[in-house]
Order: sequence, then C-alpha cells, then structure tokens
Amino acid sequence: MNNAILKSLIGACALLAASVTHPQTAWKPERNVEIISGTAAGGAVDRANRAVQRIWQDRKIVEAKTIVLNKPGGGNTIAWNYINQHAGDGHYVSIAPYTLLTNKIVGISPLTWNDFTPISLLFNEYMTVSVRADSPIKTGAELVARLKKDPGSLSIAVASTLGNHIHIGIAKPLKAVGIDIRKLKVIAFKSSGESVTNLLGGHIDVVSSTTPNIVAHLQAGTIRVIAITSAQRMPGALAEVPTWKEQGVDGTFSASQGAIGPQGINAAQVAYWENAFRQLSQTEEWKKELASSYWEPNFLSSGETAKYYASQAAELREILGDLGLAK
Repeated sequence: MNNAILKSLIGACALLAASVTHPQTAWKPERNVEIISGTAAGGAVDRANRAVQRIWQDRKIVEAKTIVLNKPGGGNTIAWNYINQHAGDGHYVSIAPYTLLTNKIVGISPLTWNDFTPISLLFNEYMTVSVRADSPIKTGAELVARLKKDPGSLSIAVASTLGNHIHIGIAKPLKAVGIDIRKLKVIAFKSSGESVTNLLGGHIDVVSSTTPNIVAHLQAGTIRVIAITSAQRMPGALAEVPTWKEQGVDGTFSASQGAIGPQGINAAQVAYWENAFRQLSQTEEWKKELASSYWEPNFLSSGETAKYYASQAAELREILGDLGLAK
C-alpha cells in the first residue's frame, strides 16, 4: 500500500471517529431567545428569569438577544403548552418551578418534567412556617403538640394552590410526627404576600411560605418564624430560625428549581444551554441574586437533573396521596 493511499485511509478513519465522538455539530441561537415565565411579572420565579436574562446579556454569556415573555395562568400550564408548541427549537428556555413535578399528580396539568427537556438544576428553595408575633405558639414543637390534639384546630395558609411545594413544606414534617394531614385546615391564597397579610390581620393562624416573602416581616417584628425545612440554619436575617430537624422533626425538604427547554431539542442545543446556565451559576451577580432570596445554589447538569426529577416522583406521589390530592 503506497503512502498516499495510507494517508487517505488514516484521514477517513479520523473523520469517522470525529463523527462518532461528536454526533452533533456546535449550535448557538440564530435569532431572539425567549425566556418563558409562567407567572405574572414580579413573582419570585419571574424575578429569577429576569435575573438570568440580565446576567446573560451583561456578561455576554448568550450573544443573541433574549427577552422574558410572561405566560401566566393554569399553574404554569399556559407557559408549558407554549414552550412545547416549539418542540425541537432551542430558542425557548424557562426556569421551571417545582409544580412541574406536582401538577400532574394533583390533576392540574397533564404535563410533567419528562414532557420537556431538562437542561439544568439551579437552586434549592426552602419553606418556612410563621405565626404572628403575639401568637401563643412559639416553636415548631408547640405547633406539633397543638395539631396532634386536633389537626383542624388551626387555619394554615399556603400559596397559590393545594398540593404544591409550599403545601408539602408544612405537610411533610407534620406527617412525620404522626399527624393526620388530611384533617389539616389548609387554605390556598393567590400569593404568599396575601397569606401573610391575612396572618397579620388575624384571619389565619399559621403561614407556610418560601423564604423571600417573610424576611421583611420578620425583621419588622410582626411575625415569628418557628421552623424552616433546610437541613442547617440559614444565614443573615434567618439565622435565628430553627430547622425542623433541630426540633426533632424529620422535616427537611427543598423545592429545587431547574431550567427546561421544549421536548425534542437536540444534544447540541442542550449542551449550549447547559453551558450557559453553568456559566451563569458561577457569576457573582447570580450568587448575590440567590443570597438575596435565601435560595441555595445547586447546579446540576442535564443528565443529573433528569435523574433528580425522576427520583422525586415516588416521594411526592406518596405525600400527595396522604393529603388526598393525588389523582
């Protein structure tokens, strides 16, 4: 075999190996990117979507123009349907709230996480339990003791729907101590801000909410935060709030928020967005954004995110079944 033929064969083998190792060519957005927000402007997840847009553009992580498009309603179902109208198109992404895992179980939406393409996990969100500053209930243990005697004796506010992560955030620790959580008197409000307003007005006894909604009231001394679902105490203004765990209750729970794309986007598109969110997670601006809301950084890759979502399904179905909400 002469040298020319040998060189040709070597070159062909190299091209074949490259095509096997990198089956998808590099991809980047070719037009405007829409970041879909499933809530109205100003909500916690909407603020996170807008922080993503701002940091991507300021840091030039994503060179294409990005816009945040609000599609509120139906517990994010309107936004999710819109995303999947663009199946296979990598120009649509969204930070997906935890209801992506719960809505199908409780019958709010036929869509769940595997109807989309998981891109990454971004942060953990923890739930707090609060009472008015003048409430006779001063600790999580006292709340447990009261509800063990009569599960329906206190009104508990959640937002914005029964069966979501805020509801689970108080149901899980109460279930762990043997309380019949189906007998709890739980009322859903449109927002955690409305829940706290009703607490301060004396219309509600207890509020379960995420961290961003109670810090200002805690600092003002108008509420007492008696428990949080984190494994360790949080920093800053929440440093004095005891965890359920340290009060002897198995109540550790986080609602992890992740990024998704439409179903059917290809490996190169997934890789592009996974890298964009990874770069985002490493910026000081993003770290400050998370810290301001008492969200815990937790970046996971696309594959790790899919495994995480799958692992949550059985636990969520069990507790939502115990609440009588699983369909």
